[in-house]
Amino acid sequence: MATDLTPAQALDWAFAEPRTAKLATVTADGAPHVAPVWVARDGDRLVFNTGADTVKGRALARDPRVSICFDDERPPFSFVIVTGTAETTDDLDVVRRWAAVIGGRYMGAERAEEFGERNGVPGELLVTVTPTKVRGALAIAD
Repeated sequence: MATDLTPAQALDWAFAEPRTAKLATVTADGAPHVAPVWVARDGDRLVFNTGADTVKGRALARDPRVSICFDDERPPFSFVIVTGTAETTDDLDVVRRWAAVIGGRYMGAERAEEFGERNGVPGELLVTVTPTKVRGALAIAD
């Protein structure tokens, strides 16, 4: 039987290891768009980088509503879905700092600065998601 998680437990599970998340946004014509993103945690908020001119960046400029899904594809399967609103900044000091944190989380601390420099450039954004709903369940196939 699946174990439902509290919002705090769900976020703890989502960030217990560097899982690639799936970000859902709404395109200009109202269609859903899903893309993989690397995500870090800033307290109860989630942060990731994207380009201002990407589908994600343009969608967020029009409509800040997002959903982010983390999952474990191994049996017995688990997931966390975060629904929230996004804010963006192009402040290069902030973008670069978080790009290093995010890159280090996924690629190792020894490569953090490399990713900060690579992704902390003009045209890149830091996206901060404030959750409005967090749902998660562990072992859904048990």
